[in-house]
Amino acid sequence: MKPIRVVIIGLGNCASSLVQGIAHYRHAPSSAGLIQEFVGDYRVGDIEIVLGIDVDARKVGLDVSQAIFAEPNSTAVFQPDIELMDAPVIMGRRLDGVAEHMTQAGPRGFKVSDDAEATQASIVAALRDARADVLVNFLPVGSQLASEFYMLCALEAGVAVVNCIPVFIASDPQWEARFKQKGLPIVGDDIKAQVGATIVHRMLSQLFASRGVDIDHTYQLNTGGNTDFMNMMDRERIDSKKESKTQAVQSALGKRLADEDIVIGPSEYVPWQKDNKVCFLRIEGDQFGGVPMNLEMRLSVEDSPNAAACVVDAIRYCRVAMERGEAGALAAPSAFYCKHPPLQMPEEQAEKLLAAQYGAYSCAAE
Repeated sequence: MKPIRVVIIGLGNCASSLVQGIAHYRHAPSSAGLIQEFVGDYRVGDIEIVLGIDVDARKVGLDVSQAIFAEPNSTAVFQPDIELMDAPVIMGRRLDGVAEHMTQAGPRGFKVSDDAEATQASIVAALRDARADVLVNFLPVGSQLASEFYMLCALEAGVAVVNCIPVFIASDPQWEARFKQKGLPIVGDDIKAQVGATIVHRMLSQLFASRGVDIDHTYQLNTGGNTDFMNMMDRERIDSKKESKTQAVQSALGKRLADEDIVIGPSEYVPWQKDNKVCFLRIEGDQFGGVPMNLEMRLSVEDSPNAAACVVDAIRYCRVAMERGEAGALAAPSAFYCKHPPLQMPEEQAEKLLAAQYGAYSCAAE
């Protein structure tokens, strides 16, 4: 079977977990830990990383298999032995992809390469030379201009996209129309985690609504120590992130809350947490007879493997869609795997739609 050839923008923690996971499941005796073992006829091991794009001097020029372990990456190493992949990391285009404070943060921040920055023509040529099928966007939160630059490159090169960050492309009608016009699928925006803060918050909110409890207030406060949380110390970069996470939860509530009654988003950068993300969640409501109740929860997860579990499925859905001639935003995969899809729907509805459109959905743990 022809492999799914993937290019990654941003060789950070999420890319590290994705590449490690592909290598792991290529040889693992069990599919335990996957959401889906098969998407169409494709296993996770059928994904092949063929090119990386970055701007950090510690990664540009390396093979992807080496770059994913370079500083400032800090995620768990669960697959340390990865052979050279003949997948070079080339210099990309900075634009707004690197916040200024990140270049002044020492080894934990970014060290921008002195190499000449890429042009649209050079990136398009690289995508074509790599015979890429899918482009995965792992740029830092707030990279609006940089994301749009790479979306233009993907459109020109004829490459599908998985947009893992809260820059609204798949959910923007004008951008979505451009992908549809080019005959290319896109899954987005802002990838969910396998079991993360947003999905847990959504499911608990749906539980409250289904059991007749009116929610009055809720918050989700998150801390972490990876470069994503350091990047979001610049509060101007997190507007789209807060909107994405807030709308994902609002859509699951029995009734929409006023803005002052719902607070969701990154709260603090704690360096020693590294890639561990801790969520503090509270829901306050009124149950039978108007009697108040509340729920408080603490969730601790390794952030990047949690996201990679969803990305490996999204990549495969893009490939299946390309084979079917489907174009534009993929409604069901985007709703199930992303926080800010074009069409929000409950998880169980998205799951049923996935099954109806792409075959039986099943959790794959054996």
